[in-house]
Amino acid sequence: MKTQDVNNTEIVQRTVVNGILLIVSILCIIPLLLVVSASFSDETAISEYGYRLIPKVWSLFAYKYVLSEPKQILQAYGVTALVTSIGTVISLLVSSLLAYTLSRQSFVLRKPLSFYVFFTMLFNGGIVPTYILVTQYLHLKNSIWALIIPYIVIPWFVLLLRSYFTQIPESLIESAKMEGAEELRIFFQIVIPLSLPAMATIGLFIILMYWNDWYLALMYVDTPRIYPLQYLLYSIMENINAISANPQTMGIALPGQTARMAIAVLATGPILFAFMFVQRFFVRGLTVGAVKG
Repeated sequence: MKTQDVNNTEIVQRTVVNGILLIVSILCIIPLLLVVSASFSDETAISEYGYRLIPKVWSLFAYKYVLSEPKQILQAYGVTALVTSIGTVISLLVSSLLAYTLSRQSFVLRKPLSFYVFFTMLFNGGIVPTYILVTQYLHLKNSIWALIIPYIVIPWFVLLLRSYFTQIPESLIESAKMEGAEELRIFFQIVIPLSLPAMATIGLFIILMYWNDWYLALMYVDTPRIYPLQYLLYSIMENINAISANPQTMGIALPGQTARMAIAVLATGPILFAFMFVQRFFVRGLTVGAVKG
């Protein structure tokens, strides 16, 4: 009877927990549905009836306006995809190599280099020195690399990976050395396979960082052909706001809120597929950095 009571208690507890998680999931999904619904709504209907899960008056005007120049949008998608792909691979490689070096107890400069990485999280050179470095010394103005290089090494990601790498048994690495394996072979054939949850999680963060970035384009890019998606959509929204402030310049009403929601859908929709590829690693990788390195 006692065993049955324990089982019943566990069933009740699981049901309660699952019910709470279901409610939280619904609360998280509802705002996304509202964004999608608003993007297909009529601008006047939103002003009159507010946001609804099902549009009161359906309209594609916001998408037609935002996608009025499909070639430019597709080109921006291509630039963002290229920057995200190259940037993620390089950033993940460099960050993991640096993190692995900092995680090795035998590395003589481990502590001062770790402090240097941590120090850059607290203080940086500032906007003006960074701009001078990128444009005058590195000559990356109006270059695709201006959208990649500044984000290659993010100190927070390096420290998270370092904390994960410290959990790998030192004896395993020493055994590989005794078998004649070199450092690079140990890193790529032992450390990386054992660290897939951490690598996938940090990789997802890097993908989101590159995909959602518009600041670097604002600073270093003047050529429309290499505008990333976020900056192009930002420019479209700014144009809508500027024209809406002077309605006499146009004979038709512009989509304000609906265009904003359509831009959100166009910007965030494709990135959901990236999460699908790393979903099975993401839960395990959430504990990255939880153990003191």
